[in-house]
Amino acid sequence: MVDATDQVLGRLCAKVAKILRGKYKPNYTPYMDCGDNVIIINADKVKMTGKKFTDRIYLRYTGYPGGQRECTPEVLMLKSMKRSYKPGKHPLYMKVVKGMLPKNRLGARLLDNLYVYNGTEYPQADLNPKVIDINKLK
Repeated sequence: MVDATDQVLGRLCAKVAKILRGKYKPNYTPYMDCGDNVIIINADKVKMTGKKFTDRIYLRYTGYPGGQRECTPEVLMLKSMKRSYKPGKHPLYMKVVKGMLPKNRLGARLLDNLYVYNGTEYPQADLNPKVIDINKLK
């Protein structure tokens, strides 16, 4: 479990991607899923340096001609507040962490091990997850 309060988004997600891959473990194997599940709480309290929160543009494609859509991190953060989104699947964090994982089936499988919640409440609390200080990791 990782607390995202007052963390920089890119630096936090880079360390989370390494945990998902299992790179902090001695038995790391590049072609296997040997990482851990990660729960991020207080996702709405993350920050971005400079004016990236309003000026950075993320692209997605609908699959139709002329279907390229763009949105900012601010819009993705507002989308995460909607009830129509699946709990634990924050669109901003999923987009950022997905870019740091392998671009194959392994990366898609690793992304399923990430759960991101805006508040401090999360359904995996009964599993007693270990709290990790993300600032102590390299």
